[in-house]
Amino acid sequence: MNTADAHYIKMTKTPVSKLIVILGIPTTISMLVTSIYNMADTYFVGMLGKSEQGATGILFTLQCIIQAFAFMLGHGSGVFVAKALAEKNKEEASKYISTAFFVGAIFGVFLMLIGLMILEPLMLLLGSTDTILPYAKDYGLWVLIACPFMICSLVLNNNLRYEGKAIYAMVGLVTGALLNIFGDWLFICVMDLSVFGAGMSTAISQIISFVILLVLYIKMAQSKISIKKMGTKFVIYWSIIKVGFPSFIRQGLTSISNALLNNLAKPFGDAALAAISVINRFSNFILCVGLGMGQGFQPVASFNYQAKEYTRVKKGLVFTICFSAIIVFCFSIFGIIIPGGIVWLFQRSNDVIEIGSFGLRIASIGVLFLPISVTANMLFQSVRKAGIASILALLRSGLIFIPTLLICGNVWGLNGILISQPIADILSGLISVPFILYFIFRTPNTLESEENVEN
Repeated sequence: MNTADAHYIKMTKTPVSKLIVILGIPTTISMLVTSIYNMADTYFVGMLGKSEQGATGILFTLQCIIQAFAFMLGHGSGVFVAKALAEKNKEEASKYISTAFFVGAIFGVFLMLIGLMILEPLMLLLGSTDTILPYAKDYGLWVLIACPFMICSLVLNNNLRYEGKAIYAMVGLVTGALLNIFGDWLFICVMDLSVFGAGMSTAISQIISFVILLVLYIKMAQSKISIKKMGTKFVIYWSIIKVGFPSFIRQGLTSISNALLNNLAKPFGDAALAAISVINRFSNFILCVGLGMGQGFQPVASFNYQAKEYTRVKKGLVFTICFSAIIVFCFSIFGIIIPGGIVWLFQRSNDVIEIGSFGLRIASIGVLFLPISVTANMLFQSVRKAGIASILALLRSGLIFIPTLLICGNVWGLNGILISQPIADILSGLISVPFILYFIFRTPNTLESEENVEN
């Protein structure tokens, strides 16, 4: 049996819950370690002071911008790689990964050069105060240098997942995250390089992670990366952008809303920005860990939908939502019960703890609804329903969050700013339910049932 046939049988015959767990556990581990890195970064930088920690929140927004383009290319190409492999067409799969990889590299270099030329105004635009600005520039310099490697790494990581090789994607990301944690300790605690050292650690780890992922992709993936295989037809580029656009919306709006959030919180001082940085890191930790199974669900949904195994897609959807909800609850309960203790781990300033405790408790309630909205978005993107996926992606960080942020911030000040994201999380989850039910009840159960409908 050749590799393509073995992969087809694995993706369409393995019990769907087992397959999602097999593919989701490596992704969950990699996301867990990456989230731990982000929290460790916040911890080490937080030891330096409120302004330094505020800089990590500013750069979190810049990283979201970079990830928006990376996820668009990675998810957009990955869906078609899975489709091509389901059709046992390795040449077509190679066209999509090669196109996404080299477009990502070119755009990454462009974004790096533009960002370095306007570094100071860019940091101010993202919400930096005058006291935070020097630290934001030190960190931002290295984030921009790492930009091309970060984009290409995420393209490789996502395509490995869509090929059903999540464990290799995990190796690359986990290695980079662990190196980053060590680098934070070395450059901040030992070499006393402050925020500049934290940024340097981020850049070095991203480059090493990219090299590892590239080697693993070349050796292990069915599709091949070559500049000669880049798409020559517009339809390939358009297909990647169209299917990946919900990911761009999701991450892009996150960056825009975070920049708006930072600017609205700026009048309340560095303590408010530092508290928001801690809240965002912890919320992102819950989101990443709790929805790791969703990352395992995406290639299963994409492959089986193309193979017309619709019942498997629906079973996988229900399993992913239920499993993710349990995991999210287990972690968010700590943010609800002991928010002050969690904030204290990252920043000992009393005013940061006071602001962060309220914000973290409310945020931890809001993330309980994310398994519904995010999994729904993953589903429609994976089955190439880009229009519905784009609408759902617009909700949490855009259509709901931005108006809520402006209204609540104007009415209730800092507390209004802090409750805006949880309100958006809850409403996004509730609005996603009808879309999920529509898919479950309107999609045929089997290939035979679809043929009966057609006849």
